[in-house]
Amino acid sequence: MIEKQMLAGLIVGDERALDAAISTYSRLLWSIARAVLRNVGTTEDMEECVEDAFIQLWKSSAALDQSGGSLKSWLCIAVKCRAIDRYRKIVQKSEIALDEQLARCGSGIVDQTLDAVLQRELIAAIHALGEPDREIILRRFYYRQKPKDISLALDLPIRQVENRIFRAKQKLRSQVDGGAI
Repeated sequence: MIEKQMLAGLIVGDERALDAAISTYSRLLWSIARAVLRNVGTTEDMEECVEDAFIQLWKSSAALDQSGGSLKSWLCIAVKCRAIDRYRKIVQKSEIALDEQLARCGSGIVDQTLDAVLQRELIAAIHALGEPDREIILRRFYYRQKPKDISLALDLPIRQVENRIFRAKQKLRSQVDGGAI
């Protein structure tokens, strides 16, 4: 079934059109969700993002306009938005865990190089960074994502991500006890 037929079927509420869209675009949508949620989310998180995109497609299919963008583009944007929302929720939950983990950590790598006061200063300095710098720093140094993966997830040029990492590190160095990091 070609895309125009799928779109026409979805508009009239044909479930076969939805099945065709699912079989045609599932792999693509999975790869988008995986790119955004890599190293952060679970397989279930990625699956929910893809499923939610198809549910949204079915619920809003009557409003789709055949003269607008392609069905493929619409689905890609829908799953990317859901994956970014899921990423933000996961990171928000894990930031609290990161603070507690850094404060309680007794023999970790961070404690070997920083004492508890420096840890608190570093956490405060990271939280003081504006978006997207704060998210880039957390992705790079906490989740160990490569700049290329970060640029894909945040839809920023890789050079801009690298520059933001460099500048944020300089800012953190100057804020935390005169460059002790």
